[in-house]
Amino acid sequence: MRDADGFDEFYRATSARMLRYGYALTGDLSEAQDLVQEAYLRAWQRWRRLAGYDHTEAWVRLVLTRLATDNWRRLRNWRLILPRAGPPGDAPAPSEDTVLLVGALRRLPTAQRRAIVLHYLCDMSVAEIAVETGSSPGTVKSWLSRGRAGLAAVLDDLTPEANDVA
Repeated sequence: MRDADGFDEFYRATSARMLRYGYALTGDLSEAQDLVQEAYLRAWQRWRRLAGYDHTEAWVRLVLTRLATDNWRRLRNWRLILPRAGPPGDAPAPSEDTVLLVGALRRLPTAQRRAIVLHYLCDMSVAEIAVETGSSPGTVKSWLSRGRAGLAAVLDDLTPEANDVA
């Protein structure tokens, strides 16, 4: 078993210093936090061997430096690849039907909206929805029925053609 107390003591004594070092390397606090966490994870995995080192903190600092360098390399590769690929194309505007449907779905109660989306957009069965939501199949059927009725009513109110005919 690893010496958890020894590692905890080492972590408490060095982690703030290591975070400052990581932040100085990357210039980004959240990235530094991620890298420091990864460096300490690697140290924990090898703690039995590292605990005997004279300069354990130097080992963690070296790992942190290498992790930051790997990130820089990855970013450099992306910077080389992206200009060749060109900018992404413009995303098409959503259709009027999509806008109406999303607006109608937003007006439904959350449970009904979730059941409708899972059933019709994610192709899940009533039984699968029941398992995912922790409800009975009868409750899911009720949500679907009420949701369809609610959608029909809302879409009738939102559809421009229905308003023009009246």
